[in-house]
Amino acid sequence: MTFTPAPWPRRLRSQEWYGGTSRDTIYHRGWMKNQGYPHDLFDGRPIIGILNTWSDLTPCNGHLRELAEKVKAGVWEAGGFPVEVPVFSASENTFRPSAMMFRNLAALAIEETIRGQPMDGAVLLVGCDKTTPSLIMAAASCDIPSIVVTGGPMLNGYFRGERVGSGTHLWRFSEAVKAGEMSQDDFLEAEASMSRSSGTCNTMGTASTMASMAEALGMALSGNAAIPAVDSRRRVMAQMSGRRIVQMVKDDLKPSDIMTKQAFENAIRVNGAIGGSTNAVVHMLAMAGRVGVDLTLDDWDRCGRDVATIVNLMPSGQYLMEEFFYAGGLPVVIKHLAEAGQLHQGALTVSGQSIWDEVKGVMNHNPDVIRPASNPLTPQGGIAVLRGNLAPHGAVLKPSAASPHLLVHRGRAVVFEDIDHYKARITDEALDIDETCVMVLKNCGPKGYPGMAEVGNMGLPPKILRRGITDMIRISDARMSGTAYGTVVLHTAPEAAAGGPLAVVRDGDMIELDVPNRRLHLDIPDAELAARLAAWRPLPDQPTSGYAFLHQAHVMGADTGADMDFLRGCRGNAVGKDSH
Repeated sequence: MTFTPAPWPRRLRSQEWYGGTSRDTIYHRGWMKNQGYPHDLFDGRPIIGILNTWSDLTPCNGHLRELAEKVKAGVWEAGGFPVEVPVFSASENTFRPSAMMFRNLAALAIEETIRGQPMDGAVLLVGCDKTTPSLIMAAASCDIPSIVVTGGPMLNGYFRGERVGSGTHLWRFSEAVKAGEMSQDDFLEAEASMSRSSGTCNTMGTASTMASMAEALGMALSGNAAIPAVDSRRRVMAQMSGRRIVQMVKDDLKPSDIMTKQAFENAIRVNGAIGGSTNAVVHMLAMAGRVGVDLTLDDWDRCGRDVATIVNLMPSGQYLMEEFFYAGGLPVVIKHLAEAGQLHQGALTVSGQSIWDEVKGVMNHNPDVIRPASNPLTPQGGIAVLRGNLAPHGAVLKPSAASPHLLVHRGRAVVFEDIDHYKARITDEALDIDETCVMVLKNCGPKGYPGMAEVGNMGLPPKILRRGITDMIRISDARMSGTAYGTVVLHTAPEAAAGGPLAVVRDGDMIELDVPNRRLHLDIPDAELAARLAAWRPLPDQPTSGYAFLHQAHVMGADTGADMDFLRGCRGNAVGKDSH
């Protein structure tokens, strides 16, 4: 930890708008006064943008306006000037064809919102899956002092005495209906128990994973990730973060000071310990690209391979986020990793302290929820990065959510050319498929879907489900919801729509999966593979205008984070020319 606070007082960037007596300064300042702000608020104190992803169509973030008021209180208390700014909210629940298609658009819009307006620091008020990475990406590209405040998970769901995990049980109940084990009426009754309070998914899905990644990176105050949305301590966290961002501006403590290579390595190890979502891979790669850190898939495998999953949460385990918080939350996990020698203890956090100083005094209050190293949920957690002739640029699999007996397997490919082909074939009783086969789904990557939708955890054929089979190997260039489970190979790169080997897999080809040796192999002769690739042609009907055109033209592969090629890197926060 080598950070030296900047001298204070000094002139901040907001004074380019509000400091002085020129015509343009009076123009900017005078209009703000129509909100009833006294003149002395423009005296050079830090102006803090509260970037709020609240939206009625982003239900995970539906309570963030209330949290914004607590952030404002903290900013006022610390002598800052808070301004709440609504920003692009990429809702996982509603956006089609995929919220992932709009993560980069949100990051671009929010980056320009920060750079083009009088903000000295930013509070990133987030929750739903894509809102956390998009705002962190934007803040990293501007590099102004920033702190993450997440909305927190919803309370546990219960259905007929059983814990119901949002997302996880949706997949399970849906499969049970197809298998004839659950009625449609029971499924509808269960729906009412899945989301019974404000907040994000109560499993270790993508939202809770990314909240954990923000904390593990040092971009949120210690303990932020797991506090339930409706717990009063969530409001306290928001207010304390409002106080802290003012001092961060005075110290000039920026994302580039915090989001170092060591911080990303810490977060990768934390992801393994919590059984975090595979979606963290694409988001962290994109975030690292914005801050200028050289992070690769190989770093994910290197740092996560020997980390045991010790958090016993769905979809990998038994409990939900509420119990995780009561057990001590992410600080306990971070302390465990540090004591095991698996953490860079000196990594800086938004508190101004090292990550070790933040957690060294915490206690584990439930060793069944956060297990000891001697009794892990999975001995080797992390994210397995697979390579081979089917995935020259890599593919990923989550071992803690997979079936052990399928981690080494050779099977016959049953191919679905796209998601519509899958939907048309999967319920056909005549489909030539059994549990030894490998289901292959194409054209669902960043370009192919477009937007890399969460369709990688393909539901099994009903005729197999009825036999009591609940898992098969599934391979695609798509993503999988963090709430899902199964032996699912994802993010296969290059993707099919970019002419990757996945594009030329045929029904009946033999595929070999060897997770311990990180191998994914299409068992055909090299000459045959080369001939198929030479004959491949791109998909027709590509978009010719609008954001879809921009996305298709510039989105990169999943192996580098699926960011836009022209958005990587930090563009700074220089104040532009005046507007009048």
